[in-house]
Amino acid sequence: MDIKDRNLERIIAGIEPVDADIMEEIWDLWDKKAKPLRSLGRLEEMVARLGGIYRTTQPETGKKAVIVMAADNGVIEEGVTQSDHHVTSTVTCNMTKDNATVSILARMNGADVIPVDIGMKDDVDCPGIWQRKICHGTKNITKGAAMSRADAEAAIMAGIDVVSEMAGCGYHMFATGEMGIGNTTTSSAMAAVYLDCPPEVVTGRGAGLTSAGLERKIAAIEKAIAVNKPAADDPLDVLSKVGGLDIAGLTGCFLGAAALRLPILIDGFISSVAALTAIKIAPDCAGYIFPSHCSAEPGGRKILEALGMEAYIHGNMCLGEGTGAVNAFHLFDTALEAYYKIPEFAQAKIPAYIHLK
Repeated sequence: MDIKDRNLERIIAGIEPVDADIMEEIWDLWDKKAKPLRSLGRLEEMVARLGGIYRTTQPETGKKAVIVMAADNGVIEEGVTQSDHHVTSTVTCNMTKDNATVSILARMNGADVIPVDIGMKDDVDCPGIWQRKICHGTKNITKGAAMSRADAEAAIMAGIDVVSEMAGCGYHMFATGEMGIGNTTTSSAMAAVYLDCPPEVVTGRGAGLTSAGLERKIAAIEKAIAVNKPAADDPLDVLSKVGGLDIAGLTGCFLGAAALRLPILIDGFISSVAALTAIKIAPDCAGYIFPSHCSAEPGGRKILEALGMEAYIHGNMCLGEGTGAVNAFHLFDTALEAYYKIPEFAQAKIPAYIHLK
């Protein structure tokens, strides 16, 4: 399975809706299971959606992976973070040694971690990091655009390529993650533009800011929006002016998964902003995207509401890296186990339930 076309517009145009007929067949099969109708709730919906994505009434998740896009953000010059850019490269390298948080949680949930350098400031010689660097971090968004529109498109294509290459290696279900000091600032800026709301409504303390730090962060976002004037109806304009390379790469992952008819999970606030960007670019990719958890960041719930999605997990998490999304993998395995193992009414020798009007 591969995406050979290097034209972003044609890839987007080729994204098709999930198969509604297959989904209906799976709902009918669920209704024959020996249990109260629809009593497994969203687990049943998971299986129906997977079937519609894979175009089969016998879906399997197969090999799973979390793709972690790593990039640095020039806006940290404004004192909006507790750490500097060296943390980005250090944590990304740790992911290859199985001692980053996402690596530990992914291993428990049967998934591999694929860290991708799409825009780290540092050049690191660390086997296991996929090299897709567009440039050495973005510019300071309070002084101008984060990146050129061409670089934003290149980062999106890099995300598409990573998903395509992984699909060719047998991975059939993905989660999204990110690593980049300053990326709660860029994602909050994009969220404020998309939702047409004041930055303070969607901006939180990130990895741990003081109240004074939070005020600087909000002020930086306000200035960035005023300086760049991103057009909310043009997602590439928003992304290139006040976004980040990690968000752009994740946008490509969502688009690539949809183009390849594969499911992909949102992690938290930052990847949900990328998911919203992808859906604004290609509305039909929404059917391939699943939520996982609701981030504790102030904008987390608001972006999920904009997506029309409800999180499966409410754990008050805000770590990033894909740590929430990998925990949702087990829910899909549980749903499929129930789908394949629960007997039908006749086999269980109990009378069938019927839908009441």
